[in-house]
Amino acid sequence: MPEIQTPPTPAAVSAPDAAPLLTTARERAQVAGLAYAGCLYPQEAWSLVEAGIAQLVDVRTAEERKFVGHVPGSLHVAWQTGTALLKNPRFLRELESKAGGKDAVIVLLCRSGKRSAAAAEEASRAGFSRVFNVLEGFEGDLDEQQRRGDVGGWRHHRLPWQQD
Repeated sequence: MPEIQTPPTPAAVSAPDAAPLLTTARERAQVAGLAYAGCLYPQEAWSLVEAGIAQLVDVRTAEERKFVGHVPGSLHVAWQTGTALLKNPRFLRELESKAGGKDAVIVLLCRSGKRSAAAAEEASRAGFSRVFNVLEGFEGDLDEQQRRGDVGGWRHHRLPWQQD
């Protein structure tokens, strides 16, 4: 995907103000040739979720949510499960049920944005028309010491999260 500058943190948006964010997210996907609706940076995703325009769905494992942390109020539909990280065979059914249907604005979040991109692609193929991936994910990319948390990500941008 082409390098895109991280935008400043926007304030919560109203429904009419969401259109430019969603348009930009769609343009990012088109430029990158992605098969799903679009890509949002964590701050943009939070703006839409906070305004009630989008549902945030965490696709990480239950263990990741519990031990690493999660966004308060986010829905959970694991993309992969178990120690072998096998694809969740109920993913699409659970996503549709929990997020409010295939036409809902759904924002998918994982650790780094890779699993959520795969989940967004599959959801789009299954008829979800407004599914977006959160770039950078919850923890961001690896730094020079092969650690996460300092190079982008939901927590790095100081967006709401909690740990059990």
